[in-house]
Amino acid sequence: MLTISSADWNAWLILFLFPFVRILAWLMADPLLGNKAVPTQVRVGLAMTMALIIAPALPALPQVALLSGDGLLILLQQIVIGVALGFAIRIIFAAVELAGQFLGLQMGLSFASLFDPVNGAQTPVIAQLLTVLTVLLLFAFNGHHLIIMALWESFESAPIVASPISTRGFMMLVEWGGAIFVTGLHLALPVAAALLTANLTIGMMTRAAPQLNIFAIGFPISIGVGVMVLYLSLVYMPAFLEQFLLRGVSVGAAAMRGFVP
Repeated sequence: MLTISSADWNAWLILFLFPFVRILAWLMADPLLGNKAVPTQVRVGLAMTMALIIAPALPALPQVALLSGDGLLILLQQIVIGVALGFAIRIIFAAVELAGQFLGLQMGLSFASLFDPVNGAQTPVIAQLLTVLTVLLLFAFNGHHLIIMALWESFESAPIVASPISTRGFMMLVEWGGAIFVTGLHLALPVAAALLTANLTIGMMTRAAPQLNIFAIGFPISIGVGVMVLYLSLVYMPAFLEQFLLRGVSVGAAAMRGFVP
């Protein structure tokens, strides 16, 4: 007669639960699948499917009780590791949105807003345009494959062990957070420079001819110049975003390794 002991149940639960928690934490923090437009049932189902695929290929896991101190420590570690990868990818979209927010303000389109499902808030149309473009480029570059591969490799580079969480991963994510401002301003620089030149030109025109209505000619010129320069700069954006995406995935993978001593 086949008998199953509590130790067998515990071993089976450990084999599935630990990778499931890491994958689910990544899905909750991911900017694409972690937004409010994706139902929670979809994310849980996808995490369960991926965990069932990954679990048989994992190395030997520590045999600890799930409700023990070591078991809770491992669960917390898996949550932190999974969130690290999603947060590193979210920085990419935050930088793009910052560039769009800045351009919308400079062009006078900050009042024209649309609902952004990634952040669950109203964002200017320029920021929404750049965000959608980034999503399309991510799939065009097979970025989703790179992210899943980084998650898969994290089970080897950051194995499931009962050890304290290291602080190196937190420092890597904090340093990577500075890329929001650097990359955001880098993306907005061509349009911002053109708008600065246009505003200086309009200022000199109104100074030379005070009878000109700056509000009647200033807004159309600013919007026209901004849209034209943005259209011309879109040619160079895919290569730049591809490198930025590769950096984000590599930082996320390094941060996941940094949480394991």
